[in-house]
Amino acid sequence: MLKRTLSVALLGLLLSGCDNSEVGDVSLGIFTTKDIKINTLTDPDVPGVTCHVASIEANLSLSDPSDSSIACRQTGEITPEMIANVDKSESGEIVFKKSKSIFFKSMKIRRIFDVKNQTLMYISYSTKETSGSFKHSLSTVPLWGTKAYNVYTGETK
Repeated sequence: MLKRTLSVALLGLLLSGCDNSEVGDVSLGIFTTKDIKINTLTDPDVPGVTCHVASIEANLSLSDPSDSSIACRQTGEITPEMIANVDKSESGEIVFKKSKSIFFKSMKIRRIFDVKNQTLMYISYSTKETSGSFKHSLSTVPLWGTKAYNVYTGETK
């Protein structure tokens, strides 16, 4: 069983190095194996939105820390057709998921559409409680100034 666990951990380390969305890597010092990795994510349904996610990754560890930070901005056109495809429920939908441990911990990014304020909200969060708290971070992208602004008001036609 230990052999299998080590094999899974090694495979995870190898695959994490193959992530082509990484745009930054900041070392936390010479005496640590932890780095801050910065990844870019383009929303699959709203490609005019790009998010940058910073999280700590610990090399040679079976579990990465839960802390993360997210910043999302409009980097291209946002159309009414894109917003039409967005989940309009209060819980939104997961647009990205990354394993942070072989022990069922993951980081997820969920998109929620605030209809009243015409804003896309992106929340990055850990699925496992750490130090008495679920770690999370929020970023918003207003639709103001886009073709999609006020096209969807939540009313059914």
